[in-house]
Amino acid sequence: MKKTVLITGGTGLVGKSLSQLLVNKGYQVSILSRKPKKETEEIRYFQWDVEKGIIDDSCIDNVDFIIHLAGENVAKSRWTARRKRQILESRTRSTELLHQLLSQKEHRVKAFISSSATGYYGTTNSTKIFEESDPVGKDFLASVCSDWEAAVDAIKKLEIRTAKLRTGVVLAKEKSALQKMLPPFSIGLGAALGGGKQYFSWIHIEDLCRLYLNAIEHTSLEGSFNAVVGDAITNDMLGSAISKKLRRPYFMPNLPSFLFHFLFGEMAVILLKGSQISADKIKKEGFVFKYNTLEKALDNLLG
Repeated sequence: MKKTVLITGGTGLVGKSLSQLLVNKGYQVSILSRKPKKETEEIRYFQWDVEKGIIDDSCIDNVDFIIHLAGENVAKSRWTARRKRQILESRTRSTELLHQLLSQKEHRVKAFISSSATGYYGTTNSTKIFEESDPVGKDFLASVCSDWEAAVDAIKKLEIRTAKLRTGVVLAKEKSALQKMLPPFSIGLGAALGGGKQYFSWIHIEDLCRLYLNAIEHTSLEGSFNAVVGDAITNDMLGSAISKKLRRPYFMPNLPSFLFHFLFGEMAVILLKGSQISADKIKKEGFVFKYNTLEKALDNLLG
């Protein structure tokens, strides 16, 4: 009998790729979505509405694992007070809704694997290499990740194994941050952002999906793990690598920080700040990155 994985946010960038990987590996996939799509033999859909606190309680019937990816895109629009609330509550309230269901209904869920973000450590330019044992940061994204992970930890108290993957920038062929960067580089007008020395913590989407699969299949994976490659790539180095791969010049002056503050307000920190994030903990668990260098990732995504 196939094991079943329930995915929230299953229609997003990561969710689509992860669903396909799980199907290829022989899992039955169920997806919680605000707008369910047509079901296939391998993928079923269930409806929920986090804002209204509504969830189809049959979604956890015969489910062995839950992968929680749901959450508003932090880079979709300026961080107004309303937008900040949406970013936070889309994560905490969705987790709380799942916790409520798991605590009230009989189930066989063995593990709850949740997305989180490297923003947990704070969005800052620093030479420090952050590890999972480091304390939470003090800015908006850090507070979001802290509250999000606290909601996940409540599920652990239900005697369900929990793991949190603190994810960096996901590089993919379509609808990813990388694709949004490409237009100016493709015509030779690419440039570093701000000082250009801010670190860029990333992971190839295929490796991220493999990490979620790994978290399902290895019962030793519990607690928080950084889901990044762990190399010391700066924004300037990223721009240079993209230009080289596209065979375009890379000579434009850095785009000034004030421009991004003007365009994006507080959200500009996502582009202008970044620290090194360690991948040592997940590597010690035996995980091997297929795309362990930026060159390999760009060869695959831009080749």
